[in-house]
Amino acid sequence: MAGQAAGKKKRERGKNVKKNWFANNWLILVTGVVIGIAAVVLGANGNPGNMGFCIACFLRDTAGALGLHRAEVVQYFRPEIAGIIAGALIAAVAPKEFKGRGGSSPVLRFVLGAFVMIGALMFLGCPLRMVIRIGGGDGNALVGLVGFIVGILVGVVFLKKGFTLGRAYKEGAGEAAALPVVYILLFVLCLAVPALFFFSEKGPGSLRAPIILALIAGLVVGVLCQRSRMCMVGGIRNAVMFKDFGLVAGFLAVIVTVLVGNLIIGKFNPGFTGQPVAHNDGLWNFLGTALMGWASVLLGGCPLRQLILTGQGESDSAVTVLGMLVGAAFCHNFKLASSGDGPTGNGKIAVIIGFVVVLIISLLYTRKAAKES
Repeated sequence: MAGQAAGKKKRERGKNVKKNWFANNWLILVTGVVIGIAAVVLGANGNPGNMGFCIACFLRDTAGALGLHRAEVVQYFRPEIAGIIAGALIAAVAPKEFKGRGGSSPVLRFVLGAFVMIGALMFLGCPLRMVIRIGGGDGNALVGLVGFIVGILVGVVFLKKGFTLGRAYKEGAGEAAALPVVYILLFVLCLAVPALFFFSEKGPGSLRAPIILALIAGLVVGVLCQRSRMCMVGGIRNAVMFKDFGLVAGFLAVIVTVLVGNLIIGKFNPGFTGQPVAHNDGLWNFLGTALMGWASVLLGGCPLRQLILTGQGESDSAVTVLGMLVGAAFCHNFKLASSGDGPTGNGKIAVIIGFVVVLIISLLYTRKAAKES
């Protein structure tokens, strides 16, 4: 009898744990499903294959639209990015979470943001596109996922040793709203006077979902990600450091949703070759995502998370986003970005330099933290 009672209590505890887990993580699961649906719908309505939603690719295209680089095949002011920032802004203002904060090593954040983009464009995608590519059957993205996890694990080692870029301070509303407002105004200007901007007539930049559809998708994703704290880097970091798998579950939801969506519309294409806007050089896919993961851990979030934090008033993330925009421009002005044919020699050198720079920052600011404590 005593054994039966103990077994019953154990089963009840297990049920309560499951119930509490879903109660705490239902929003992140919904967010993952919505992002997956948005990626499939946008891809089916004009966006490049397996690139229905990619922060790095969209920022690269936007940098081209602004004339920061002149690669004619990747120039378009992506509405999704403006929607994400605006959605995060709206979601933060409503519950009074829009608060100006910043001043934590802004120049270093700019540099790290640029190297996040260099790593992303070596792989040809941000963490979000990586899981979308997995859902589309791209085996190269699995190699990228392994590299991404390794990069995050290296960053976590430094976090555990006390790495920090310093304290952020309270800032005024003007500083907090500067980049979100400027970005949204630039998007409105692009709609009103398109002749001032650059638009691709061929290549990935010419493949676009309807503006209103892309904008609505961005707004919805921005709102949900702000409320759920969606972040793939944060998810893997939390799983390793705190055994918290909630955020990781959100990205698993993206993969499953994209997989199901691609099967329904006949777009699932398993394999390593013939994948859209991708290359199959495993070593440099691995190294590109490893650099992206390591730098993102030091920054405190993936490219998607940086956009969300920008929308809710964090100027440190705004500086990081500017670094990513400039990094994208560097990638195409100096032939660092990969293509479907594979990585470039310049891109390989840039990734190696990126590892050296990120290692130096990791060592210097971990030692500084240790001395201050």
